[in-house]
Amino acid sequence: MRGGVLILVFTLSVTSVLTQQELDWWQTTTIYQIYPRSYKDSDGNGVGDLRGILERVEHVKESGAGAIWLSPIYLSPMKDFGYDIANQTFIDPLFGTLEDFLALRDSMKELVTNNEWFQKSVKRIDPYTDYYIWHDGKVDNETGERSVPNNWDRQQYYYHVFTVEQPDLNYRNEFLVEDMKDVMRYWLDLGVDGFRVDSIPHLFEDTRFLDEPWTNKTGVQEGDYDSVEHIYTQNLPETYDMVHQFRAVVDEYKAKDGVTRVMMTEAYADTEQMMAYYGTDDKPGAHFTFNFMPIMYLSNSSTAQDFSDVIHEWVDNVPEGRWGNWVFGNHDQHRVASRYGLDLADAINMLVTLLPGTAISYMGEEIAMEDTPLTWEQTVDPQGLNAGQKDYVEFSRDPERTPYQWDNTTSAGFSTNATTWLPVNPNYLELNLENEIIAETSHFKVYQQLTGLRSTKTIQLGSLNTQVVSEWIFTFSRYFTTGLYVYIVVAKFGKKIIELFTDLHIFTIFNMELEGEDTYVVLVNLGEEDATVDLTKFYSDLPETVIVAVASVHSGHARGHVHSPNSLVLRGKQSFVITTGELL
Repeated sequence: MRGGVLILVFTLSVTSVLTQQELDWWQTTTIYQIYPRSYKDSDGNGVGDLRGILERVEHVKESGAGAIWLSPIYLSPMKDFGYDIANQTFIDPLFGTLEDFLALRDSMKELVTNNEWFQKSVKRIDPYTDYYIWHDGKVDNETGERSVPNNWDRQQYYYHVFTVEQPDLNYRNEFLVEDMKDVMRYWLDLGVDGFRVDSIPHLFEDTRFLDEPWTNKTGVQEGDYDSVEHIYTQNLPETYDMVHQFRAVVDEYKAKDGVTRVMMTEAYADTEQMMAYYGTDDKPGAHFTFNFMPIMYLSNSSTAQDFSDVIHEWVDNVPEGRWGNWVFGNHDQHRVASRYGLDLADAINMLVTLLPGTAISYMGEEIAMEDTPLTWEQTVDPQGLNAGQKDYVEFSRDPERTPYQWDNTTSAGFSTNATTWLPVNPNYLELNLENEIIAETSHFKVYQQLTGLRSTKTIQLGSLNTQVVSEWIFTFSRYFTTGLYVYIVVAKFGKKIIELFTDLHIFTIFNMELEGEDTYVVLVNLGEEDATVDLTKFYSDLPETVIVAVASVHSGHARGHVHSPNSLVLRGKQSFVITTGELL
């Protein structure tokens, strides 16, 4: 069973007010995901570690993020590079020590399988006998023989969703549940600020061990995960109750000192199932579950209407009083700059940071890192290896996990070792953080400006209007009904030069006002060819001139440029943010 991630909080400064209540730290921040093996190597062995993160932790602060989510760092045989956990309370020596971890204060721990428990379960040592899902296996109706078990010591099958080194825990066992809660308390007592529970839909399985129906998907082979519809092994009702029980543990600590320990869940599921993880007022669940809708439903061929639909599918269905979030990339998905193209990297970051909710970024997105092309011989991801040499490119997650590109020195500044656990992308000589810091304009500087805007009350609490301007032009605004400043985001996806002088349909997502607060409307552009847009046709209160607050790298605009809102030229696949007020 795979597990969640570790969070390091740097700043807890929150001053915004929503219906007379302060927003919590996790609502206003940007969460920055670090894949520890690839962030920074401190000892020259070619693998990133905790000391490396400490050496470069200032970069996270300078990016404007306020929390770090760490992928697994716990004792592991490393068959799945840390997700196959041997012990939940030990740091793997490859990454460092507990002292190194404690130096990364205000962090959080994943919930994962414990190999010591599994060995005791194999030997039927109570209470561990049923800590995992065991079964005798099927009997052949013709021969009467039982199928060969996958564990010869116990002479039974054990269930595993992922690799054979990741047996699923049996959350129907009350002793197991209490042990997992004690693991949470162990890390909470050390001062962690929360938990990200990975692969939450897989916590429970139907006790009847029924065969799941075939999906009959084209190109999917028998035995592939997608070859069956997982109606008996995902998102069962008991899972939501367990999330509530985990939430109760973190709430124990808030009751003591008033500080929220956040609980986030990861679920690739349909809308109803994802929203159910929020729980209810009587039985609260996760503070939020990761919004993977952009990952699941959007691509570089999506239209403006597609973007609008996906945004609305989330914001229109979030339960009242709950908080949203935006995720376009992570360590399991090809990099944003590769999926959408380098020119759209800034525009995607505008969506992540300026739509209402918590922003979540995967390391490297702030400098528009791209996938690294790898050969079969260089592939180490078990998901890629299991697919075989013919199909590994489609399934491997290695390309998005290669080392961070700090500068143009040996191994991109990631390590002093010229040989690293995965090869560095050859484009590091040009695409690296140092170059982007020095450059007059860069993806990193765009990202810093965007996270800076997240400190405003309008971006934190303001209303959202989305507008489908044409088949390929998408805009959204963030604003209050009273106030001075306006930011507008216009996203362009099309190939034609378009003069826009038509009335536009406006969708109001939130009806929220703060008397006397500044108003912002946000603007972005994302298409391939140039377009000229008359913003006054859909923002009637705009003044005669507007100011560029943030501009994508190749937009042809610069921060501080003044324009008329009725004739804004948007270059193909570019984007920018304008304001009617003063720059921050």
